[in-house]
Amino acid sequence: MVSDEDGHARKFYGRRRGRRLRPWREQLFDEALPRYGLPLPEEDAAAPLDPAALFGEPVDALWIEVGFGGGEHLAAQARAHAQARFIGFEPFVNGVASLLRYLEEGRLGNVRVHADDARPVLERLPDASVDRFFLLFPDPWPKKRHHFRRFIQPETMALLARLLKDGAELRIASDDMGVARWMLAHVTEHPAFEWLARRPGDWREPPADWVQTRYEGKALAQGRRPVYLRFRRRPRGRDVG
Repeated sequence: MVSDEDGHARKFYGRRRGRRLRPWREQLFDEALPRYGLPLPEEDAAAPLDPAALFGEPVDALWIEVGFGGGEHLAAQARAHAQARFIGFEPFVNGVASLLRYLEEGRLGNVRVHADDARPVLERLPDASVDRFFLLFPDPWPKKRHHFRRFIQPETMALLARLLKDGAELRIASDDMGVARWMLAHVTEHPAFEWLARRPGDWREPPADWVQTRYEGKALAQGRRPVYLRFRRRPRGRDVG
């Protein structure tokens, strides 16, 4: 089993199931996921992945969302950017079922879904293959002994620096100030990324094309103010400290 820099065995942490799915959602999950699921080759679990093979066609722009929750944001982005191809990662079965409903209703064929941990798949994608990467309201893992479970880590930033094209955008949001500070510190410490904020409103207000999710709506209703962090991948050759 692979370990992280502090010697923790690397595995997925978090819920995979919530309430039992209603029968129609269970049926949707069983029938639709094979159509939208990421077609990973089984013969070699470590083989590099070709985005064109994953979608059965050339991919001009690849957008990724890790932890898409209920899928509202991912589905809306896929609908608004039909020319792009999307990969969504979410191990929570109830969230996957929710996204599948949006995909079926919107007939969104430009999305592939992986209902499991994102990292093993991300590690197999080619260098400079991703145009935009979303990490929105990730689990904060607030206890200090659990901080190693947070998605943003030094090794993750090295991976994202490899995957993102020059000029690609990394977009992060959180309503937990502890994890927001953690993510901001880790991203800005990596020389490949430039924080795009120039004034407080740039991180206090959502981007113009923002899609609010149910989770964010609940956070706002409870008085929690999210932060919206946008970063750009610097041109290669300029990301040395």
